[in-house]
Amino acid sequence: MTLPRNLSLILILLVSLLLSPAWADNPKVRFETSLGQIDIELFAKEAPLTVENFLRHVDAGFYEGIIFHRVIPGFVIQGGGFNARLEQKTPLARVRNESDNGLKNQRGTLSMARTNDPHSASSQFFINLVNNASLDAQPGRPGYAVFGQVIEGMDKVDAIAQGRTTRVGPHRDVPEQAVIILSAQRLELAKTQEKADPDRDEEKFE
Repeated sequence: MTLPRNLSLILILLVSLLLSPAWADNPKVRFETSLGQIDIELFAKEAPLTVENFLRHVDAGFYEGIIFHRVIPGFVIQGGGFNARLEQKTPLARVRNESDNGLKNQRGTLSMARTNDPHSASSQFFINLVNNASLDAQPGRPGYAVFGQVIEGMDKVDAIAQGRTTRVGPHRDVPEQAVIILSAQRLELAKTQEKADPDRDEEKFE
């Protein structure tokens, strides 16, 4: 049985679309923290510059040993810049603000932290604990660029938010018990390593 020429062309077009980058899965990253795993999906289409910058830091091993240094229950947990001694790590690059991408600062989303300079974001990020509409871009006012969301491990995020905080020098809202990012990897790489060494996590916490 032969297909009509027009139908064959339609099938070829559909297959081409399915195999094109536009249909590819969003990149995903796993944070292995001292409280457990947090898996993140990145919105490469909506925030291409931010995702590229974030993955550059991930692939370079920048986030290993970094803590969540700012925790405000009912608002955000923030990390990506300081180690457990609250020594700031020099980021690899800054990135242009992409808060006008239509994504909202809703519970579980990741956004770039920055100073009052809209284009000062570099390595630091925060995870929204609630819907934070006040952080979204408004007409004439840049917001905080959403670039991903937690897809597994939101219970770990909430556990971080429940810890007691204190002030250390100029730093406020610092967890008394440091929550450390032990590793940050692209999810496919992390899963490959798990299959190769299924006892890795058990050994780590002996």
